[in-house]
Amino acid sequence: MVRYAEPVLLTLWVGLLWGIGYLAVPILFSSLEDRLLAGMLAGKMFTAVSFIGLGCGLVLLVMSLSSRPLRDARLRLLVLMLALVAIGEFVFQPMMAELKEQGLVAGSDAAARFGMLHGAASLLYLVNSIAGLFLLLLCWRSAPSFRTGG
Repeated sequence: MVRYAEPVLLTLWVGLLWGIGYLAVPILFSSLEDRLLAGMLAGKMFTAVSFIGLGCGLVLLVMSLSSRPLRDARLRLLVLMLALVAIGEFVFQPMMAELKEQGLVAGSDAAARFGMLHGAASLLYLVNSIAGLFLLLLCWRSAPSFRTGG
């Protein structure tokens, strides 16, 4: 059962990253006229993805530490992904929330700072999404019994 947990947890996490970030959120913004509402809903979805990712990632980390050397590429990629999620959720998101609370006026310094933070958070999300695909490929490559069912 444990050997199947890694690909399942990883697929859940990476699937959510791609499904929410590159499908659901763009549909929100293209479908809703109220961009503030779309942004609020997108933020809630990204927060959910972050916490699910942290949960999956921590379980995967515990499983990996018991079976892999610290220099293992999969372990390093997993730690990178967890760090990116933590930075996005616990550093960038609170900073952006504070700026939104203060009120963003187009052309203001606060709006410019928000845009910069949003761009950085988006870049972290993209890097994490791509890292997740690589980690999933490494997982599948090293688990032929998972691919063949035996």
